[in-house]
Amino acid sequence: MLLGDERRELCEAGRQTAESGLVIGAAGNLSVRSGDLVAISPSGVELDRLTPEGIPVIDMEGRVVAAEGDVVAEGGGAPSSETPMHLAIYATTDAAAIVHTHSTYGAVVAATMAELPPIHYYTLLLGGVVRVADYAAYGTPELAGSVRTALAGRRAALMANHGGVAIGGTLAEAYENARLLEWLCGVYVRAKTIGEPRLLTEAELGELTERGFGPPALPPR
Repeated sequence: MLLGDERRELCEAGRQTAESGLVIGAAGNLSVRSGDLVAISPSGVELDRLTPEGIPVIDMEGRVVAAEGDVVAEGGGAPSSETPMHLAIYATTDAAAIVHTHSTYGAVVAATMAELPPIHYYTLLLGGVVRVADYAAYGTPELAGSVRTALAGRRAALMANHGGVAIGGTLAEAYENARLLEWLCGVYVRAKTIGEPRLLTEAELGELTERGFGPPALPPR
């Protein structure tokens, strides 16, 4: 099976993503890149019901790859509607995996803020203040471009009135970055219910950066 290990890995990550509440229904999508091929979750399928044989494998132009004896090449699931966004991210970063979520607190912040302020020093694990990409309809080149801009130098971004996206050097790392993004959003939203949160200053964040605190480097392609 073409990219069999990656497709099985996507199934497990899909179950984790659904069970942790980062998505509901058939919302959200995941992908893993291997060379010039990408295994991506299919459109319209709940992430906790993925099967390896139902996961499309595409090239960097978004075409489903034909491989003799491969189930997907014989009519498996159609690639996610967010394929343009995934491919735009892979084209401009060294990410090897992407997790796109519709998590509750992430959606709240994405609907109300221009960025997620540095409420906690773990913000640095995502590369710094998390930007909110300008709104555009899902699956469009406009959304892909907006997310690509918001992700510059970051491991995660929010998408206005939509959700969040996280990247990593592995699928496990991208998933953990997605969980961290939701945790940071939850801390900020809950803090706002008590009062005006104290935010970390650039100097305070810079001190930690100088001490080496931050995300691990993405492996080069």
